[in-house]
Amino acid sequence: MEYSPPPLFKQGAPARVKVTVFALISILLLVVDARFHALATVRQVAATVLYPFQMAALMPRDALASMSDYFSSLSALQKEVRDLKSQQVGLAQAVQQAQLQMAENAQLRRLMDAREHLPVKSIMSEILYDARDPSTRKIVLDRGARAGVQNGLPVIDNAGVVGQVTRVFPFTSEVTLLTDKEQAIPVQVLRSGLRSVAYGRGHSNVLDLRFVVPNADIQVGDILITSGLDGIYPAGLAVAKVIQVETVGAGAFGRVVCQPLAGIERNRQLLIVMSQESMPPRPPAEPGRTIGGNKSKLPKMEPIPAPPLPATPLPPAAQSAATQPQTAGAVPGV
Repeated sequence: MEYSPPPLFKQGAPARVKVTVFALISILLLVVDARFHALATVRQVAATVLYPFQMAALMPRDALASMSDYFSSLSALQKEVRDLKSQQVGLAQAVQQAQLQMAENAQLRRLMDAREHLPVKSIMSEILYDARDPSTRKIVLDRGARAGVQNGLPVIDNAGVVGQVTRVFPFTSEVTLLTDKEQAIPVQVLRSGLRSVAYGRGHSNVLDLRFVVPNADIQVGDILITSGLDGIYPAGLAVAKVIQVETVGAGAFGRVVCQPLAGIERNRQLLIVMSQESMPPRPPAEPGRTIGGNKSKLPKMEPIPAPPLPATPLPPAAQSAATQPQTAGAVPGV
């Protein structure tokens, strides 16, 4: 049975004829356009009309590309942010170290300047750590007996007295700060010359001048310096500044509160004064004088001889009896 399309759908020219005709037309248009450029206007009009359709066709591709770029750029930005944060932390640490080094350099310059003005020998030292006892005010330095440090040597900075060496080890030494409650230092008011003793108050970081008479010439703002009477601290070192003067009633002692001038809790480098002032020797004890406890035994003293009696004249009767000759067997007065 042979199939044939219905009359309504009968085909015209065969497909091969159509292909041949359209191929010839295309070749003819190509030749005309290449030789005479006659289709340039038609091409521009066609491109303009077809441009929206081209953009609509390219939208899925552009959307996929944009999405890929978005996620890739987001991951890149996140990585860049992490890198910048780590770099910021490193730079902040470097800045802090630079600031610390600048502060240490400035402190070292001040210490070197103060060292040049000291009349005695001193060595540079650095604070290693605070002492373990929380009830005291002590620090540990990196200089010990191998460097010539001894007990009792004063420790200062560029501003004033910091404390005193109280324990020495071969490579380290322990310093009791000026504000320790068991520390005392003889001081002198720079303005008036009044001498006193400053005592530490402990963790309050201030000093006290105790047993001050009510009429003492001390004012707020006075500078206290070392008097040098103890033979430990050289005279003239700055100690503290008077910040409060407590007045009391008549007949009672007052109290003066002072603020240390040295950077007790700020500086890292300090100076150890290596030589102490030589005090004059004590007067020798008198021979035979011994002191034990609260009683003294004095040497034995020679007895004082009795003075001679004055010569007195005899009475007249005694004088006449003494001048008359006496006979044998005679009794005077018979």
